[in-house]
Amino acid sequence: MRWLPCLLACQALFAQGELRFNLRHEPKTLNPILAAEDASQAIAYLTGGVLIRVNRLTQELQPELAESWKVAPDNRSIVIHIRKGVRFSDGTPFTAEDVAWTLQTATDPKLHSPAGESFSAKGSPARGQVLGPDAVSIVFAAPVASLERLFDQLPILSSKSPLKEKAALGPFMVASYQPGIEVVLRRNPNYWKKDASGKQLPYLDAVRLPIQQNREIEFARFSRGEIHLINQLEPELFDRLKKANPEAAFDAGPSTDVDFLWFNQVAGASIPDYKKDWFRSRNFRNAISRAINREDLCRVVFRGRGRPAVGPFSPANKFWFNAKLTPSRFDPTAALKLLQQDGFSRKGDVLFDKQGHAVEFSVITNAGNRIRERMAVLIQQDLQAIGVKLNIVTLDFPSLIERITKTFQYESCLLGLTNVDLDPNEMMNIWMSSSEDHGWNPSQKTPATPWEAEIDNLMRAQSAAGERLKRKALFDRVQEILRQEEPYIYLAHRNSLSAVSPSLRGVHPAALFPQTYWDIEHLSLK
Repeated sequence: MRWLPCLLACQALFAQGELRFNLRHEPKTLNPILAAEDASQAIAYLTGGVLIRVNRLTQELQPELAESWKVAPDNRSIVIHIRKGVRFSDGTPFTAEDVAWTLQTATDPKLHSPAGESFSAKGSPARGQVLGPDAVSIVFAAPVASLERLFDQLPILSSKSPLKEKAALGPFMVASYQPGIEVVLRRNPNYWKKDASGKQLPYLDAVRLPIQQNREIEFARFSRGEIHLINQLEPELFDRLKKANPEAAFDAGPSTDVDFLWFNQVAGASIPDYKKDWFRSRNFRNAISRAINREDLCRVVFRGRGRPAVGPFSPANKFWFNAKLTPSRFDPTAALKLLQQDGFSRKGDVLFDKQGHAVEFSVITNAGNRIRERMAVLIQQDLQAIGVKLNIVTLDFPSLIERITKTFQYESCLLGLTNVDLDPNEMMNIWMSSSEDHGWNPSQKTPATPWEAEIDNLMRAQSAAGERLKRKALFDRVQEILRQEEPYIYLAHRNSLSAVSPSLRGVHPAALFPQTYWDIEHLSLK
């Protein structure tokens, strides 16, 4: 019994200062400039300090480590004045040299940093020039529109700290990582921000991130008060929460996220040549798209809390969304006619190609994600109606990433994209054919198709154009090409649904990632 008072006191302290929410898969990296998937990006957001931040609620820019900045009239350079007296978590001073060094590191082609992809123009990386201890000039090889927005995705590393990328400028720092179990972040004692009363931020002492991909277990832990928030909640669980605890359920409306399907078009992939021919055919991709009932996906999988997708941006991105485009209409008869143009024919309940091969392929998706598992089942049923056999393979997330980025041992993939900003410049790493993140056929030395070459040219042109409406016209054309060619078969935009414990204060859910903890330094526990 003598342990009880100590235990209760420890629990009270634990509850007051430690925020807890799940990572849904193992982080691929703890280096913030290499973060590419959700778990790594979450850690990078919480620990990485950036020069300029896009406010997730207002979608406007706000100064962070940059005290001020000025973009040149020709959009080819920016001069940034950084805050004085800032230190990394280990006490190392933050200087303009760190900015230049981070940029040089992120744009090193050997590193393959997603953060560095956007800092290139005409194939050449931007270069940083230190103007003094508190000022740096960053010069691009060609004009880059809205270049100041790029810095939201560039966490600054120390060029001198012995801790290297572990030295943090963000509100938290990595304290421990147990693979398969959890990541624990501790309060950065040298964080530079203070609140209006002069109190140093963040308010929280720690963030504990258990690794748990099972959504039911995550929901049960939230219901028991073991975790404080669920950043993205499935519609079924959202409805259950809204019925049981309505004050904890938040629907921020249409999100900027999108779920989609694509086919592996990598030349060296271990796929039979006849299947590669299918996947490279626009008629085949268009036919598969026409055979999928998106309205059913939104009604059944998203329980009405989603809408059919037509491209990478949802209507929530009011300026850049191409409102002239409409989603592919469900029409199995039209799908079969497209396939007939490529020599496919249906015999009984089976579709055959012109060489007599039955049309059958597999789709991989991440295990434990019930949304995508259910989407896959509905797509399987839709394709069966036109004689196509779809085999569903669920993989743990690290294995899935390994297959789509390194081994290319897959035929098709059902996944999603989290848009962390509204500007198309932030998607250069997706659309440029030379990029490692060019999903269906990455790292091309030269564009494999004329339409990919056109997208390359359009993306470069919109990035260089200074006038916003001109950029809009150029990116509208990119969206038109994507709609016509369907290298990604866009399926649905889900609503931004989240769960927030009433004990957590200061949360203002937004549509942009990270929806619930974007203002992490001001969150506190009752």
